[in-house]
Amino acid sequence: MEFFRIHRTIPFMRHALVLNAISIITFLLAVFFLFHRGLHLSVEFTGGTVMEVAYQQSVDVGKVRETVGKLGYPEVQVQNFGTSRDVQIRLPVQKGQTSAQQSEQVMAALKAADPSATLRSNEFVGPQVGEELTTNGLKALGMVVVGIMVYLAFRFEWKFAVATVLANLHDVVIILGFFAFFQWEFSLAVLAAVLAVLGYSVNESVVIFDRVRENFRRYRKMTTREVIDNAITSTISRTIITHGSTQLVVLSMFFFGGPTLHYFALALTIGILFGIYSSAFVAAAIAMWLGVKREDLVKGPIKREGDPDDPNAGATV
Repeated sequence: MEFFRIHRTIPFMRHALVLNAISIITFLLAVFFLFHRGLHLSVEFTGGTVMEVAYQQSVDVGKVRETVGKLGYPEVQVQNFGTSRDVQIRLPVQKGQTSAQQSEQVMAALKAADPSATLRSNEFVGPQVGEELTTNGLKALGMVVVGIMVYLAFRFEWKFAVATVLANLHDVVIILGFFAFFQWEFSLAVLAAVLAVLGYSVNESVVIFDRVRENFRRYRKMTTREVIDNAITSTISRTIITHGSTQLVVLSMFFFGGPTLHYFALALTIGILFGIYSSAFVAAAIAMWLGVKREDLVKGPIKREGDPDDPNAGATV
């Protein structure tokens, strides 16, 4: 399925140096903000108080969040828990206050707004648990990267594996850089979005690299740069359909999913946009600079243009 077909190959790799210079600058800025400002970690990572509050009737989560926010918690996490009458509130650690004092203060405000509010449970999540989550999250990220390299090395060639991993790490660091610069809350949901972006970006790279391999078989007289340009051009329509439809779903979560899904959808949006860019320009350019050639991908006999059994015999590029 295609919305359109471009009959003339667009010379993307002619501008590879400029495009990757922009990527390097963006990457370095992201690294700078990560070290200079750091991430604004959520309660899951830093520790805090987790409260479960029940009401006699359905409650507006937005009003609960507004009530708690007036107590000095501007980015408190409030979400339905089980039913529409139950809410879960996650409070960050406050200096000079114990977990019990925090919960008493919050419950007093909630009861003033709705006397039916009842505290079901109140527990403190220690920083040690947050440290464990951070460690496990980094392990998950490392395992994903290693798995991607192994898969692409077997599926294509090690040069493509290295190029894809560098491009994917470029996407991850830039997402983290955005969260560090704007001090958006980094939660487990955002970490899940980052891991999802890794797989999503790899999918786009695999599509382009698969077309590169086909082109090496099909067009024997093309140079490596021309083969990559043709591969990117011929997959543009598919990219627009796939990523456009995915982005529509993500934007619906962003605008209508409420604060709970806000940063999750935001991380996915940044990841999808930079994933397209890195797969088409960063990964492909790195593979080209690493010296990928026809012999790396085509192990069997190569079909020549004009061969009787070539379904594209006589086709022009």
